[in-house]
Amino acid sequence: MTLADMGADVIKVERPGAGDDTRAWGPPFDARGQSSYYLAINRNKKSIALDLADPADVALARSLIAESDVVVENFLPGALARRGLDADALLAAHPALIWCTIGGFRREPERPGYDIVAQGESGLMAITGEPAGRPMKHGVAIADLMTGKDAATAICAALVARSRGPRSVTARRLHLTLLETALAAMTYAAQNVMVSGKDAGRVGNGNPNLAPYDLYAARDRPFILAVGNDAQFVACARVLGRDALATDARFATNAARVVHRGELDAEIARALAERDADAWIAALERAGVPCGRVRSVREAIADAGGSPLTGMPPAVPGSVRLPPPLLDEHGAAIRALGWRVFEGAAG
Repeated sequence: MTLADMGADVIKVERPGAGDDTRAWGPPFDARGQSSYYLAINRNKKSIALDLADPADVALARSLIAESDVVVENFLPGALARRGLDADALLAAHPALIWCTIGGFRREPERPGYDIVAQGESGLMAITGEPAGRPMKHGVAIADLMTGKDAATAICAALVARSRGPRSVTARRLHLTLLETALAAMTYAAQNVMVSGKDAGRVGNGNPNLAPYDLYAARDRPFILAVGNDAQFVACARVLGRDALATDARFATNAARVVHRGELDAEIARALAERDADAWIAALERAGVPCGRVRSVREAIADAGGSPLTGMPPAVPGSVRLPPPLLDEHGAAIRALGWRVFEGAAG
């Protein structure tokens, strides 16, 4: 969808009958019976249902591949080759083709990949949640979504490389996995462990490398305070009416504040209890101290320009051209026209 948002013509190939699994991931479903999960990630595509056990449909798939810049698929190893769609053979036959396989686990490619498993095995769940609580997954399928973004980035890089001259089959064969993406996303959490030799734990809404950087309670409700450097902390202390905190050796630098996080949080809690959150936020913003409210999803998307049909607006430069397709909605046209189905009107 990211590539399609940026202008790529995308044909979504689905199995007949049920189609993409996410079509059934609900409720909620819209009035046409389309799941919200499916609608969120399938705009700007056209759909054809192909039975890869049918030689005629396999031949059609091969003809579409022959005219494609990129194939993206997430079959288990050998599944497509057994149906006459061997990636290496097709890459050799079509020197401009790029092939991107998305799996779950590089070392165990036969394992089906699901987001929560990747979050668990990557360590993401181990560092998410309250310190005394259970490991917790992210509120959205973050490993799935990040892997899609990684795939889009890798594909764009492969297209640029292709434009500079012929590329080998190996260079045009991209492999991404949920686990590797999730592990890469551990970034500073993983680096903390490698540098310190100590395992990471859960810090709730806090940050193991910054303080104060957390959800704090004002007189009426909680809000977010996110101090990223020493100058911001000095400004924060002044707004809170606690100038002495900025000169206290325990809090003078970020490193000292992290060590004395508990004492600092207690001082901040006492100060914040004196006023309502909106008053603190207004004063902190005037002083250039990062802060914010915790909004519900309904509040957050109210003015974001999202659509019940086409989802949230593109995060990349791009546009919404087509609604998510019904299963095999464009099947007859694609069978008749191939990629020429995209010529003319967007519909």
